[in-house]
Amino acid sequence: KIGQLMAEAGKSDPSYFLRVSVVGGGCSGLSYKMDFDNESKPADQVFEDRGLKIVTDLKSFLYLVNTELDFSDGLNGKGFHFNNPNASRTCACGESFAV
Repeated sequence: KIGQLMAEAGKSDPSYFLRVSVVGGGCSGLSYKMDFDNESKPADQVFEDRGLKIVTDLKSFLYLVNTELDFSDGLNGKGFHFNNPNASRTCACGESFAV
């Protein structure tokens, strides 16, 4: 699904990747942020899964270790969901978390 979204956004060039970050905000204190980017920084952590390059900054990586990103297209809602074993609690909407 991410590849499809990148193509729709005109970011299908191989230099683009998915950047996942953790930022302050939301009712639980921390929120996930996803962007398409083509500029990495020296301290970035880089991963690849099924041909998709995923990048996160070092600070966010500490919150994201062992986190899985899933896409659901079912009756309970459509969208991306983070399964983060580091989160001690999440808000009811699932948009933010705390550690």
